[in-house]
Amino acid sequence: MKTTRFLLCTGVAVCLLTYSGMLTAQPQVRDGVLTDEAGMSLYIWDNDVANSGQSLCVGGCSLSWPPYAAKEDVKPTGDYAVIVREDGKRQWTYKGKPLYLWFDDKKPGDRQGDGFRGVRHLARP
Repeated sequence: MKTTRFLLCTGVAVCLLTYSGMLTAQPQVRDGVLTDEAGMSLYIWDNDVANSGQSLCVGGCSLSWPPYAAKEDVKPTGDYAVIVREDGKRQWTYKGKPLYLWFDDKKPGDRQGDGFRGVRHLARP
């Protein structure tokens, strides 16, 4: 399955980036935190209930905190699993907690979302 991003532009300077979610492999550990394949930090959210099989970050929340999407054919191991979100997309979990990226992290190693409003934290092994 191939992942694509589309850039839709209307008017002179108004553009909307439609994010379909990066379809990714199992998270990696770099510098003591879980990351995606590119080294972008992954986060958990206190409001998600561990092992519930669902993510509570939907709608506008998922624009700021994109779910760490999983390929259809992945085979999770150890503390990793995959849940199916209410929109039908698959999302990685670690120890039962859904994993997210933070839209304001711009480069590998950024950790801007850690401690956000006291309920977002870096995912640590």
